[in-house]
Amino acid sequence: MSTDVRRADAPVVVIGPMGAGKSSVGKRVAKALGVPFTDTDRVIVREHGPIPGIFADRGEPAFRALEAQAVRAALATGGVIAVGGGAVTHADTRQALGGARIVLLTVSPEAVADRIAGSDRPLLANGGIDAWQTIMDERAATYAELAHVVVDTSRRPMSRVVDEVVTWLRSDAGTSERGGTTERGGTTERGGTAAPGSTTAPGSTTTSTTSTEGAP
Repeated sequence: MSTDVRRADAPVVVIGPMGAGKSSVGKRVAKALGVPFTDTDRVIVREHGPIPGIFADRGEPAFRALEAQAVRAALATGGVIAVGGGAVTHADTRQALGGARIVLLTVSPEAVADRIAGSDRPLLANGGIDAWQTIMDERAATYAELAHVVVDTSRRPMSRVVDEVVTWLRSDAGTSERGGTTERGGTTERGGTAAPGSTTAPGSTTTSTTSTEGAP
């Protein structure tokens, strides 16, 4: 359970399953706050080459180690950081996230299906949406343990998702220890635990949040 007291200037880390919109939302949140944005997937690609190639040539453990390094470097820079869906599976990465403000983006299988269609993500290569669901189920408990706030992105306007994240970050809840659960629209605030996909704002089915993420 995460019950740390978070500083107002602590880095913001956006976590969640593949296709939840972490990079797209994170970039816009950073712009709204006037702080740097880092997409660790892009850092890895820039420094080590395409992610599918790393998986094929060196395997997932090697990729996760590179990812952990990228996350630590990004945390040192600060601002808003979007990490790959599986980053939280690595112990070094989880340890590095201590003290950060962690936003979990969730998405329903129905909403994510179009987003991952034709994806080159290595872990989805042979399974599509079924593989996505299996991976999501395996990671759900870890996401919940780490998250300080949960925002669902299923077929909701990106502007609304970004506004909810920014509002939370600027609130007292975004920088202090909390107990219990507060639900507000598509946002769920929890004092240490979160149920992925537990809330969806009513009447928010007009525009889906897009995703440009690459790592599984």
